[in-house]
Amino acid sequence: MAESKAPQMQATLGLTGLTSNAMALIAPGAFLWLTFFIQATTGVAGQPSTSPAMWMGIFAALLLCLATAVAYAEISKLYPGTGSSYYYAEQAMLSKDASFKYARIAKFVVGWGSHLYYWVYPGVMVAVTGVFVGYVVGFLFPTFLSGSNPGPLFMALVAVVFSFFVAWIASKGAGASTAVNLAINVIQISALVLFSVLALGYRASHPAGATGPTTFQYDAQSQATYTYQFATAKDGTTMRDASGIPMPLLDKTGKPTAFVMDYPTTDATGNLLTHPNAASVVGIHKISYVFIQATVAILILVGFESVTAMGGEAKNPTKHIPIAVIASLLIQGLFCYLFEYFAANYFLNSGYTMQSATGSAAPIGDMMIIVGDALLGQGNGKWFMLAEAFTVFLALIGTTLACMNTGARVTYAMGKDDEAPEHFGMLHDKSLSPRRAIWTLAVISAAIGVVAVSLVFADASAPTDATIAALPHGIFSTFGYLPHDTLAKLPNSLLTITLTSNFGTFILYALSCFLCMVAYHKRPDHNFLLHTLIPGFGLLANLICMAFYLIGPFFNLGTKMEPLSALGISGVWGLYGAFYFIKSSKKKGKAMLMDKAAVTQ
Repeated sequence: MAESKAPQMQATLGLTGLTSNAMALIAPGAFLWLTFFIQATTGVAGQPSTSPAMWMGIFAALLLCLATAVAYAEISKLYPGTGSSYYYAEQAMLSKDASFKYARIAKFVVGWGSHLYYWVYPGVMVAVTGVFVGYVVGFLFPTFLSGSNPGPLFMALVAVVFSFFVAWIASKGAGASTAVNLAINVIQISALVLFSVLALGYRASHPAGATGPTTFQYDAQSQATYTYQFATAKDGTTMRDASGIPMPLLDKTGKPTAFVMDYPTTDATGNLLTHPNAASVVGIHKISYVFIQATVAILILVGFESVTAMGGEAKNPTKHIPIAVIASLLIQGLFCYLFEYFAANYFLNSGYTMQSATGSAAPIGDMMIIVGDALLGQGNGKWFMLAEAFTVFLALIGTTLACMNTGARVTYAMGKDDEAPEHFGMLHDKSLSPRRAIWTLAVISAAIGVVAVSLVFADASAPTDATIAALPHGIFSTFGYLPHDTLAKLPNSLLTITLTSNFGTFILYALSCFLCMVAYHKRPDHNFLLHTLIPGFGLLANLICMAFYLIGPFFNLGTKMEPLSALGISGVWGLYGAFYFIKSSKKKGKAMLMDKAAVTQ
């Protein structure tokens, strides 16, 4: 038998290894590319998008995460061990006479709730990997697949293969995972900074009214840049030649009319086109927009807490884990995300607007082609995009790997504790990794990924019937696409799964903030700022974001179908958890409320 309960995790990770694992899960190099599309399309079909507040939404989510990170850092000093918040819940409740009897219920609620995050999040990652690969393949082989609108079947196949590939790496153990994540972090941050600098430089060197050899208008169908204005038909569609290249608008002399750079604010329906200045990028615009964007942006910031699940593999957990939690969030969130999202939003122009971004599977890839053409010469930007795309793929491996590692270890802790099926609490005798939990998570992630890409272009991102008709013919390209009006009425599957994962995150983070307050209550080392005020703010902020899922739709604040669907999924998971806990307790003869006298005997 390869599996056994005998092997134990080994303490092999130092501060660098712990921080690298957390940074890999936050992964700004991947998420800028992958979630810009989701954030750009968040809203209701036919109504103005919430995208003007994209940067501020990230900032609001960052404040929430920083408060939660402080709670994690502080409680990890008291209870180093494997299991993260699941382990903290039991220890915090056991340390107080008033809450002692609720320790088992508390840890199960935290552990079960955290799985809504840790089991769904990898599914989101394999789904966006399918979208990403579809974009790149469509760019390289446009007659096989559309880069802007890849086929759902193709994306689903990629999601399944990628899920098992990452699980294979995770099964090799923490040492192999850490080495991969460290290299990925260096590469992705370097690539990220390079793109951001080029994007800012492009905006600075192309003021309104500019023309010339590097003033480009981007065409999504041909995925190329042009220096002339496009000729349009009476219905407003772009006129094209036999090869699909946009035809130029001719002037009175019969020559192509040069494209003129401009920065229009909105279109006729009120949707954002570009930001006229830097202040607009960081502006609030509408409070409701900020809340809506924050509920999506939480996806790109989570992960700092992942190292708390690796307490059993840390050399000095009480010292290094708190530092790794805070450092990973400050580096990736405060610096990388705020810088890169500012650059990408400030870059938007009349040649590539926010509405252009809503019609593309990879807006950042499009932007990279534009700045690459400006840097390397027209037609050569594709090489810059492909090089950056390679770093994004590496970052995708890193973030999915880190989340699978964390999720599997929480499942392992519950299995070892006999709160989940017993076989989850086993380690492989050679790699010392919870392989059964990892491979189970791989299957779940693959299934969720398939669902997430099935209607990725529904609701506000529904392509026009003309766009659908222009897709390459073939099962991998067109299967799964419905008419525009039908897609516009359906929930966006990727956004729905993303919000489900985020709801699980809010549950976990709110409970963790509460546990920090409980753990330090009446302790001699209690600090009001660190152990009451900051965790209290984190608890309140997480609860408000959770409430917005329900309140927002009824007040017509943003999209309706996706958050309500996410609430439904979360509710079903919670009810099943309660059923499982009660049934399992009766079957195993375990009391739901703990008896202190029995425990201390």
